[in-house]
Amino acid sequence: MNKIVIAIDGFSSTGKSTIAKRLAKQLNYIYVDTGAMYRAVTYFALKNDFIKNKKLDSEALISSLQDINISFKFNDELGFAEVYLNGENIESEIRTLEVSSYVSPVATLSQVRRKLVEQQQLMGKGKGIVMDGRDIGTVVFPDAELKIFMTASVETRAKRRFKELLECEHNLSYDKVLENVITRDRIDSTREDSPLVIADNAIEIDNSDLNIEEQVETILKLVNKSIKKDLT
Repeated sequence: MNKIVIAIDGFSSTGKSTIAKRLAKQLNYIYVDTGAMYRAVTYFALKNDFIKNKKLDSEALISSLQDINISFKFNDELGFAEVYLNGENIESEIRTLEVSSYVSPVATLSQVRRKLVEQQQLMGKGKGIVMDGRDIGTVVFPDAELKIFMTASVETRAKRRFKELLECEHNLSYDKVLENVITRDRIDSTREDSPLVIADNAIEIDNSDLNIEEQVETILKLVNKSIKKDLT
């Protein structure tokens, strides 16, 4: 079967990664979580004290980019690839609210974006890939055969994120999570380098009232249409 590139963009906590993983598994495609890559850089910055008193030392981080090696290794038990930073599994560490609070400022740095976009484009050269993030359809793969933009209400996304975070962080308030979601939306949408926007030919899906199965079914139909169109 002819393989395509599937680019999934959208706001934080819209479940992009969950849907992308399901699609990749059903299509036997490679899945790449670009958000995890930016989280890995953020985690690196926190571990090396480049973030102090809620301020990011961007110059120190940029000068250390050559020391960052991000990779993905498939975990058979979990059924998806986990993130590794310089050989260390950091899948759990990058999912905290602390990392979430600083990932958007880190992602605004042009030098960080250039480094990661180059890696992402290399991953998709052979097609047969599902990649989710903020600028996949606009910057990483502007010629992707299928572009999806996922959205949901702020309240719905905050509730999802709060439930997810409660599994590893117990001293947490919903209001803090809601504030974080709103702040990330503002930073992601207004940054100078590769802001979060809907690509001209992207198909927008509001999943506020859709379950995972409904979303996957909807996108699989779009995939089949795109493959048929690509063959003509």
